[in-house]
Amino acid sequence: MTDVLIIGGGAAGLMCARTAALRGKSVLVVERAEKIGKKILISGGGRCNFTNMDVRSENYISQNPHFCRSALARYTPQDFIAMVEQHGIAYHEKTLGQLFCDGSSREIVAMFEKELRISGVRILCNAHDVWVRRKGEHWVVRACGEDHDAASVVVATGGLSIPKMGATDYGLQLAREFGHTIVPTRPALVPLTFSAADREVFSSLSGVSLPTEIRCGSTTFRESSLFTHKGVSGPAILQISSYWKQGSSIHMNLLPDADQLRELRSEHASRMEFKNVLARFIPKRLAETWSMMHGANQPFYRLHAKECEELLEQLQDWTLQPAGTEGYDKAEVTAGGVDTRELSSKTMESARVSGLYFIGEVVDVTGWLGGYNFQWAWASGYAAGMHV
Repeated sequence: MTDVLIIGGGAAGLMCARTAALRGKSVLVVERAEKIGKKILISGGGRCNFTNMDVRSENYISQNPHFCRSALARYTPQDFIAMVEQHGIAYHEKTLGQLFCDGSSREIVAMFEKELRISGVRILCNAHDVWVRRKGEHWVVRACGEDHDAASVVVATGGLSIPKMGATDYGLQLAREFGHTIVPTRPALVPLTFSAADREVFSSLSGVSLPTEIRCGSTTFRESSLFTHKGVSGPAILQISSYWKQGSSIHMNLLPDADQLRELRSEHASRMEFKNVLARFIPKRLAETWSMMHGANQPFYRLHAKECEELLEQLQDWTLQPAGTEGYDKAEVTAGGVDTRELSSKTMESARVSGLYFIGEVVDVTGWLGGYNFQWAWASGYAAGMHV
């Protein structure tokens, strides 16, 4: 009999395994892929943005926005940093509190491999056909043709994003099987796409990047945006994509710096074409396309004061209508998942079935870009690991 059987060897599952093992529990991790931590390895451009220095519940999206507070408070970024430092992993802070390995994401996976090896955690990879049954007061999990008895089962199967890495909906199926409600899922932190007609208009902008402020509804992010051959991407777009819903629009401020706006306004007497003046402040290709779209292909001084102010306002509030997203193939995470109203915020245990836990991305908690989803994985894995 194993004390804890964890389905999924990703970030949340590995943290749960480590935490439970340190409490003296016998732990078996069952992983569908050929090795653990595959998503960790590709994260952060191969350097793993493993947490963020400033983590708050406001950095997460959920139907119950308060659910994540308990776990995040009990396992903080400083707690994970302490483990990283204990293993001698060098790291650095990028913009907005994001922490990355100096070397490779492989160091984070190796850290867990060492921790689990020392604490006696067993790992079973290439477990494709897994089924779970309740048997009296314990569980039976079949994996790789063998039955494993366990006192507790932790579902850490991740979301639907990046299916080429082995993502499936197995965790959601399992949750439904045991009576759980699933908040509808959708791709999050994902590039947005344009309609065929808009792609033709914006075709010349592929590769153009610039600092922007992006708004959708009441939510705003100020980071860089990137035009692609399909639509728009970049940090600001990925962030706002988690809030965007089909049919809604986004608003792009091309001049988020007030000094830029004042300087452009001061150029109103210029005899240069408006697009050429604008190109001093934003990339030339974008200045040309934007000016053409807004009927401003004329010398700047010929624009009446009212026309000038209207153009400046539109530069700060350019409305774009995405047609969709690039889907789970390009999404960094999955929004939605197991309804948090049916889980304990302190332990991540099911309120419907004792001894069953859900952690990480399979749960309806989605973080912002910048290390927040890893911190949720560590925190939710720790919460479950301290209780199983």
